[in-house]
Amino acid sequence: MTTALITGATAGIGAAFARRLAAEGRNLVLVARDTERLQEQATELHDLHGIEAEVLTADLSGEDGIAAVEKRLADRRHPVDLLINNAGFGNKGCFLEVSMADELTMLKVHCEAVLRLTSAAAESMRERGRGGVVNVASVAAFLPRGTYGASKAWVVQFTQGVARDLAGSGVRLMALCPGFVRTEFHERAGMGTDNIPGWMWLDADKLVTSALADLAKGKTLSIPDPRYKALMGVAKLAPRGLLGGVSSRAGRKYGPQ
Repeated sequence: MTTALITGATAGIGAAFARRLAAEGRNLVLVARDTERLQEQATELHDLHGIEAEVLTADLSGEDGIAAVEKRLADRRHPVDLLINNAGFGNKGCFLEVSMADELTMLKVHCEAVLRLTSAAAESMRERGRGGVVNVASVAAFLPRGTYGASKAWVVQFTQGVARDLAGSGVRLMALCPGFVRTEFHERAGMGTDNIPGWMWLDADKLVTSALADLAKGKTLSIPDPRYKALMGVAKLAPRGLLGGVSSRAGRKYGPQ
């Protein structure tokens, strides 16, 4: 059986990836900060699907956490065949309302951790001639929306650039760009969601199904819903000044994802 490592595995999109990949018979390495939730999740997935679920407690906002996951990805004796870089968070508030420490922590998790874990995984995958990396970004990557959007834009550009560099190696890379997903994301950031139109919400399990299908097709960018594909098409045609104003107001009202 192949092995997938998922960061931010205990909730939302990460948990949906864990459920789907376990159901497919993949062994898992589950990464998050909460050891108790990780252990409960690992036990449940093992009992349901008969797979091995390894628990790795790590906080990717710190050097020790990133280094621990790098070490696991570099383990040639127990190779990881699929990396899902899903860990992330949002800060409530506009620029200068959020502390510099929180802004830098976001860049640590969204950019530095993604860079280092992708590198650790891709190196061993290239040696074996096979493997995949999914870096979870956001449709906010295509909108002028502060540090969050900028960090996710970096994830998209980085992932597609590395995918070109590793073309023909057997290693596939894809940036996943969801819209609003029913997860713990907004609650953790203290963001209200009551005014978000119902049609804008995506189901995490359906999103994962679409994402894995896109990865299998060799796509380097996945926007896993026709509604958001249409919205991003309109966004490309809208004037940047108008788009910036709309994005800023929506971000303050709804949050970044």
